[in-house]
Amino acid sequence: MRILFVCTGNTCRSPMAEALLKEKLPEAEVESAGIFAGKGQRASQSTLDVLARKQIKMDHQSQPVTLDLLHWADLVLTMTSQHKQSLAMQYPAFNEKLFTLKEYVMEGDQETWEKLKKAYSDLEEKRAIFMKENGKKMDPYKMDKALHDYLREEINNIRQLEAILPNYDISDPFGGNVNTYQVTLQEIEKYIELLAKKIDNR
Repeated sequence: MRILFVCTGNTCRSPMAEALLKEKLPEAEVESAGIFAGKGQRASQSTLDVLARKQIKMDHQSQPVTLDLLHWADLVLTMTSQHKQSLAMQYPAFNEKLFTLKEYVMEGDQETWEKLKKAYSDLEEKRAIFMKENGKKMDPYKMDKALHDYLREEINNIRQLEAILPNYDISDPFGGNVNTYQVTLQEIEKYIELLAKKIDNR
């Protein structure tokens, strides 16, 4: 099974998850990436420090999420609902692979997420039609307002659905001290253990 962990910059949370799962399941194929990641950055020093406390060494190079990585992965596990929603909007063809880490191991509210995926899809479809019909005719400043007004119902529907989803986010340690990173590592480790059991039982 090929697993891709995704966070924001691919220097803290997703490298932790990648390192922990590789330690727990050496046979698993695991990568990590970031929605806004640069290429070739080391994991943050505090990430390396808290992993070293567990005798886990990692030689990490950050990378952005790409189509190639999404095709490669059997499962894409994000650190927050926002990461997941960003990927769902940008790469709707991969929605069936997308989960937050917590949601996947806890088997959360699939019904709401299915409704949300449809709402994203409807929004994109309606936006594309509007742009095709009006893109060349309207002043760019008026376009933003007109598009927002046109999509108001869809936007409100998405907000309502997002509001009732449980909190599946892993806390972001970025900018915190090493103890903050330790707390995040412990949180991730708990869910990685559940993930490893779930994979073993497949």
